[in-house]
Amino acid sequence: MTASATEAIAIAGNPNSGKTTAFNRYTGARQHVGNYPGITVEKKDGTAHLDGGNVTLIDLPGTYSLTAYSLEEVVARRVLAEDRPGAVIDVLNAGVLDRNLYLTVQMLELGSPLVIVLNMMDEVEKSGVKIDIRRLEELTGIKCFGAVARKGQGLDEALRAAVELASERKGRGEPLEISYGTEIDLALQKMTPMVGDAKLLTEYYPARWVALKFLEGDKEVVERAVAANPEVSARLKAATDEVTRQLRVAYNSYPEAVIADYRYGWISSILRNGVLEHAGDVLERTAASDKADEVLTHRFVGPLILLAVLYGMYYITIEVGNIPLGWTESFFSWLSDSVGSLISSESLNSLVTDGVIAGVGGVLGFVPLIMIMFFLISILEDSGYMARVAYMMDRVFRVFGLHGASIMPFIIGGGIAGGCAVPGVMAARTLRSPRERLATILTVPFMMCGAKIPVFLLFVGIFFDKRQALYMFMFTLLGWVAALLIARALRSTLVRGPATPFVMELPPYRYPILSGVLLHTWERTWQYIKKAGTVILGISILIWAGMTYPGLTDEQEEAVHAAREAVMANAAGLPDEEVSRRLLEIDNRAAQQDLDQSYAGRLGKLVEPLTRGAGFNWQTNIALIGGVAAKEVVISTLGTAYSLGSVGEEEASSLADHIEADPTWTTANAMSLLFFTLLYSPCFVTLLVIRQETGKWRWTIFCLVFNLALALGVATAVYQVLSRLA
Repeated sequence: MTASATEAIAIAGNPNSGKTTAFNRYTGARQHVGNYPGITVEKKDGTAHLDGGNVTLIDLPGTYSLTAYSLEEVVARRVLAEDRPGAVIDVLNAGVLDRNLYLTVQMLELGSPLVIVLNMMDEVEKSGVKIDIRRLEELTGIKCFGAVARKGQGLDEALRAAVELASERKGRGEPLEISYGTEIDLALQKMTPMVGDAKLLTEYYPARWVALKFLEGDKEVVERAVAANPEVSARLKAATDEVTRQLRVAYNSYPEAVIADYRYGWISSILRNGVLEHAGDVLERTAASDKADEVLTHRFVGPLILLAVLYGMYYITIEVGNIPLGWTESFFSWLSDSVGSLISSESLNSLVTDGVIAGVGGVLGFVPLIMIMFFLISILEDSGYMARVAYMMDRVFRVFGLHGASIMPFIIGGGIAGGCAVPGVMAARTLRSPRERLATILTVPFMMCGAKIPVFLLFVGIFFDKRQALYMFMFTLLGWVAALLIARALRSTLVRGPATPFVMELPPYRYPILSGVLLHTWERTWQYIKKAGTVILGISILIWAGMTYPGLTDEQEEAVHAAREAVMANAAGLPDEEVSRRLLEIDNRAAQQDLDQSYAGRLGKLVEPLTRGAGFNWQTNIALIGGVAAKEVVISTLGTAYSLGSVGEEEASSLADHIEADPTWTTANAMSLLFFTLLYSPCFVTLLVIRQETGKWRWTIFCLVFNLALALGVATAVYQVLSRLA
């Protein structure tokens, strides 16, 4: 039996439970990613094939509970209660059932029809723990399935059961009612009829659940209830205050803590009732992942291993990737020559070869290196090592006024090179402290995002070819240093406030599955390619137009023509090579003059007084201005500039060849450019996301202006020092 497109199945679970792995296994490439309407939380839905039909799946944000501590938790429960998917596949990490079942209990309280997937059963079996799945079904009344999501085992059976449940229940189940102790139970008996009689939010939520949220002090539900019916809400608040007073006097506790204790008690009673069976030596031996953590997260050894891993990533990327990189450079050079020979129109020829192929090709040429880097990053993520990085860095982050949860936005944003600032900024939503969240958002753009990597690979490969991996590694660390120092400055001035505690669960280590690693690698690489074929293509065409028009005046064209004729008139007795050299020199001067007086040239020269101290000429200025739209544009703009007005040798074919042959490029201004690229304004899309996440334009403007000023100051200092040492 299969579900129609309107009978969506939601997939829920804790972070690190394998929820997203299951979703990816079900849907493959048949996914759509966006944001929930009006809320900056990622929404993923997709289609799974089952028994000859299609099933629509919704990947809920990963949460530990349905209490409104974060936007993810609010969104998850709104989807469950208000959109009412036909059924929910609840993915649990079977190795930590007691903690993962807490979310299950809350969904049952909400009345969501569930199917439980006990994921990572292979690891549970290796640890010596036995789970009686049938017994768990008997005690909970929920169909349960053992699974290994990364291998796809057990998923189809769970989906089939969810589809059947959706057909039976239509998204509505019987809410679970458990005892929370005498005081809470009596309060619920009093408050539930108030909610039911007033129909307070009951079009979405069970009346007892709404009363429970008042007792838990759930801000989002309380605010909605007050807006809907202030009078009844006031009575519910009074009842909550009364039971709070009773618990404080009797137990020195409060309703939310008592409710949580009884939920865990309910879970414990089930697990101890024949569900879990431990082998005799399980509790006496240390798990393999714990043994590994003794070394990998050691206070001193752990960070050294992390640095070695990061350096190794760059070393492998560059050593392995340089071979296919040469192939792509040769391909785009051949493509430019081949396409150029087929187009007779001079303007169209220039647009295609100088604008599109030189611009976009310069970015796509780095796909082999980007793909290798994404492959290595996927291995680190799927193995569970990334969580250890967050754990180790927590102590460091506190020194600089950041929260331990700030680490993942940094990593996603490019802290382990190859990320993207957009999801990095959005990942800061998990921080509950507004000040720590703001400081994180404003400093994520300093990371070595995937868009910056082509710029660094190009210039490091030209000027530091013997130590490429070392310099890439050093600039990645410099991004961290800059972010932490700026965060400390912000937390000491503009965003002062107390630090909040950090708690995270470390998932067990796992062997990455090749199919999963390849899927993650392809998804990220495809995003890079798609960006080059859309955003970069459009910007490359605009920049080509800016560098092409208005063109030489009639008088200048006549002067060029006269100069060429003069060379030809005096060609008698000269070697052919000398004649060609003189003609090429005239053409290059004309092309350079054309660029100088183009619209882009004028803009670049307009800001040249500001950037001269950093060693930037007007071509570099245009590339960096374009980089505000997307950092890859720095490469595409330089490619277009050199194609339109070559200043190098005739045999120069790739952008690297052109830069190497250009005497104006030195180690000093190359290093200056790299520092500037690392630090200056984030791309346009990131700026918009910062506006969405902070809700204020002033922080977006601050990020743009401050980062530009910082980058220019550092780049100027670097250039002045290095140029004097040369």
